[in-house]
Amino acid sequence: MFVAAALLYAGTANAFEATLETTAEGEVKTRLESASAILEAAKNDVTTPEEIIAAVQSDYRALIGALYREGYYGPSISIRVDGREGADMSLISLPSTIDAVVITVTPGPRFRFGSATVTPLAPDTQLPEDFTSGAVAKSGLVGEAKDVAIEAWRQASHAKAALSDQQIIADHNSKTLDVALAIDPGPAVAFGRLKFAGDTRVREDRLSRIANLPTGSAYDPDTLDLVTRRLQKTGTFRSITLREADALNADGTLDITATLVDEKKRRLGFGAELSSLEGGTISAYWMHRNLTKNADRLRFDAEIGGLGGTTGVDYTLGATYRRPATITRKTTLVLGAEIEHLDEPDYLSDRGEFTISADVETSKNSTFSFGFGYRYSEVEDSLGSRSFSHVIFPINGSRDGRDNALNPKSGTYFNADILPFVGVSGSASGVRISADGRGYLSFGDDDRFTLAGRLQLGSISGADYTEVPPDLLFYSGGGGTVRGQPYQSLDVDLGGGNATGGSSFLGLSTELRALVTGKISVVGFYDLGGIGTSALPGDAAEWHSGAGLGLRYDTGFGPIRLDLAGPVTGDTGDGIQIYIGIGQAF
Repeated sequence: MFVAAALLYAGTANAFEATLETTAEGEVKTRLESASAILEAAKNDVTTPEEIIAAVQSDYRALIGALYREGYYGPSISIRVDGREGADMSLISLPSTIDAVVITVTPGPRFRFGSATVTPLAPDTQLPEDFTSGAVAKSGLVGEAKDVAIEAWRQASHAKAALSDQQIIADHNSKTLDVALAIDPGPAVAFGRLKFAGDTRVREDRLSRIANLPTGSAYDPDTLDLVTRRLQKTGTFRSITLREADALNADGTLDITATLVDEKKRRLGFGAELSSLEGGTISAYWMHRNLTKNADRLRFDAEIGGLGGTTGVDYTLGATYRRPATITRKTTLVLGAEIEHLDEPDYLSDRGEFTISADVETSKNSTFSFGFGYRYSEVEDSLGSRSFSHVIFPINGSRDGRDNALNPKSGTYFNADILPFVGVSGSASGVRISADGRGYLSFGDDDRFTLAGRLQLGSISGADYTEVPPDLLFYSGGGGTVRGQPYQSLDVDLGGGNATGGSSFLGLSTELRALVTGKISVVGFYDLGGIGTSALPGDAAEWHSGAGLGLRYDTGFGPIRLDLAGPVTGDTGDGIQIYIGIGQAF
């Protein structure tokens, strides 16, 4: 037993202590602590001498870099390992144990820019505001000024712009840093050929048509971003890398090579949401990519909603086929078919729909689509058993300027749908319009707080609400409109206990999101909704509202959402509603 205890003691190493002694204060001290590998090693109870000394020796460079980034160019740094200077220690002959490491840092005086120049500059170049004489000479500003100058030349079609010379002099007497950067713009460049490499089954002529690189036009890096997005939009590729040729062609053009790796041909996916009143919704899809080697895509979607809720169970089954660069290079052909059974509070509906449409590329953040189709529905509601036949002309436009679709912190989003419908076999004709606008503003340290707002509008004109299929009418209440109010609880009262949807809808939602930890956020929200019988949203409308609190857990691909809400105004509901999903509510 004594021998075993002795061996156990001999194999156990004690954690070492690491301290930082410095005259630096505030943010500078915090940056030194964050940059130090040896302080991190002590926190993690590292005991191996080799790891400790490696961390010590890397700290000299790391600490100097941290001070340079704050404008200190004459520091004194000493790192003592059990009394010995760490820089003098060899990794070959190390002590068996290390007890204490003391880091001593004297930042010295803070330097300011004496002269700060970059030449030549492209027209309208905006260098960093603090890269100027008299400002604190943070080293990061030098690199930022270089990058901005080069990018400005690239935006002006000088694809091979590069740093040709630099002179950086620290004057310790005057405590100034003089910086002179020289840029070689190189010649103005035009796009050459787009070549393809990698592992893809898509035909090269189709790749060229989809990418639509404007060969012969002036070089623009934004165009390369657009080419990447066009290829990404097909959903065919797992990896897309665009690389510029190292040298220009003899005619002054620049070839581009796109290296592509295909995604798996088939994919199966699932989704789920839960509401205490509306019940559960489960969905699934199956997709076949690159169906005919044209980067086309066939997808089937299925959804079952209302499981365990107070409303009935809904079923939806749809199929979509998409073929990019059809008719024109910027047009995607879309064929869609859908059948649906809805068991809603005010009606039962069985619907079938088929559409042919075209998605048109309008800008890097905007899309536009238009088409035509046919929809047929059979309905049972307060107005009796009815059937509707319509030729439809769906039009959609959207602009997405959000920084992140599932967890936006800045930017705006707008989507509008216009659906002219022409009645067949006695059905009424009219037009349905809906719009959804959202905005986001973050503030506080590291954008800890986010204020989000949403405005929804809906209108039907040309036909009375009693002449329109109820699934085209507007209702309010539930997760997509007013949380805290029962699903579709606000409608139009027909008297005698009968109700139907309205001709217009106006909705307003606000959220304040606050980051608590790295992954957890809390949310406070308020939703307001109004349903009217005229085409003008808000005109002679009935209103209700709800408010509540929520939690968000960031998974990396989108936050898991839990909201608790109750009614504030209106007589359409009471009690607390629970909503669970993935992604922000809007």
